[in-house]
Amino acid sequence: MAVTDRGCEIGLIGLGVMGRNLAYNLADHRCSVAGYDRDRGKAKELVGGAGSGQTVRGSGSLDEFVGLLRRPRTVILLVPAGDAVDRVIEQLLPYLEPEDLIIDSGNSRYADTDRRGRSLAEKGLLFMGMGISGGEHGARHGASLMPGGPWEAYERVRPILEAVAARVDGEPCVAYLGPGSAGHYVKMVHNGIEYGLMELIAETYDLMRRGLGLSPDELQSVYHRWHEGELNSYLLEITARIFARRDKRSGKPLVDMILDRARQKGTGEWTASDALELEVPTPTIDVAVVMRDLSGRKSEREAAARVLTGPSVVFSGDRQDFLDRLEKALYAGMIITYAQGMGLLGEASRAYGYQLKLEEVARIWEGGCIIRAGVLRHIRAAYQARPELANLLLDPRLGGEVVRRQVDLRQVVSTGAEMGLAVPGLAVSLAYFDAYRSSRLPANLIQAQRDYFGAHTYERVDGPGVFHTDWEKP
Repeated sequence: MAVTDRGCEIGLIGLGVMGRNLAYNLADHRCSVAGYDRDRGKAKELVGGAGSGQTVRGSGSLDEFVGLLRRPRTVILLVPAGDAVDRVIEQLLPYLEPEDLIIDSGNSRYADTDRRGRSLAEKGLLFMGMGISGGEHGARHGASLMPGGPWEAYERVRPILEAVAARVDGEPCVAYLGPGSAGHYVKMVHNGIEYGLMELIAETYDLMRRGLGLSPDELQSVYHRWHEGELNSYLLEITARIFARRDKRSGKPLVDMILDRARQKGTGEWTASDALELEVPTPTIDVAVVMRDLSGRKSEREAAARVLTGPSVVFSGDRQDFLDRLEKALYAGMIITYAQGMGLLGEASRAYGYQLKLEEVARIWEGGCIIRAGVLRHIRAAYQARPELANLLLDPRLGGEVVRRQVDLRQVVSTGAEMGLAVPGLAVSLAYFDAYRSSRLPANLIQAQRDYFGAHTYERVDGPGVFHTDWEKP
């Protein structure tokens, strides 16, 4: 098909669940859309599923697909992260011209986004990395969008992105986050926070199910009540719904039929890895990654359960009092997890030149995304009051919320240890809080040890300078 100067406004490559639903969302907002997938059947399904009045076209041929697009072209990639993105870009390049724009909306690693952006800029092409959170429903009805890259590229697509994003109080949950890989970095940390929150919730489930013996129906009631209060969040909402679902095959609660082996796609691990590189402590996120890894060692755990003994899982306290404490402990843990993630974003912004506005990040996470929660309003307010806030725990309101709930968090962690139930996310959140509020840590001993065995030197409390001691001499 010959290329014309008038055609579809947006092209989508990758017509799986996310691509198909985003196409229809775009079309709902009077945007003409062309879709391409190497599976020609998906291209036909895209066109066949379009609603009345929607301008949606499909193709199983790249040259035909590009010919459907209006110049300068805008192409959104919704393909798996990694080599697949590079392959699609390589296949697409012969059909593109200077000023055409490619937007990678997969969960690409930020370093790959920077590399692709530099390479395409040399060819006169624009490239953006844009994280999308909200899953299938968000793609169709409004997600949280996290774009980064050249400002002029964002301005070209801003009206369209604002139209298809989720909205909270009339504001679209999208904003220009910064140059280069800013968008994909923010999405990576979003997913890291997601890992941490899910681990904390899973630990509360274990404490209530194995520790207190609550039934799935009782758990559904507890999580629904929590969601109606200060723990209001998408993750608590869907957790309550999960416990209400019955397995059609067995008639039992579906959650009890699911194997206890959690998988991951890498974004949590990337978050933990980059936090280590930037020397930013994110222990709740780190341990969430570790616990997914440990869950994967199912056969080892089954073998260990036969030979390694621990305390009997018997709860002897007041059940309602513990449930109240558990609710408060989870809220404290959630604040601490957000604090770690936002702290990483602040440091990465300085290190990588993103110039992130953390208040804007909190704002676009308020709707559409997986980690949306009522507490984000307080987080947003904290950064509105102090844009350069080093840690959310230093905000009077958020820090105060944790201080007031620390007794509950301590009691929950202690009870879990006494019953022999692993609560590493809650425990490390408490440890992070205790370490962060300590003006003195035992790192002086570590420095002395390092100087003893490796002459790594140390600093002194009574004056500046770098010192070394020959510890073997009297």
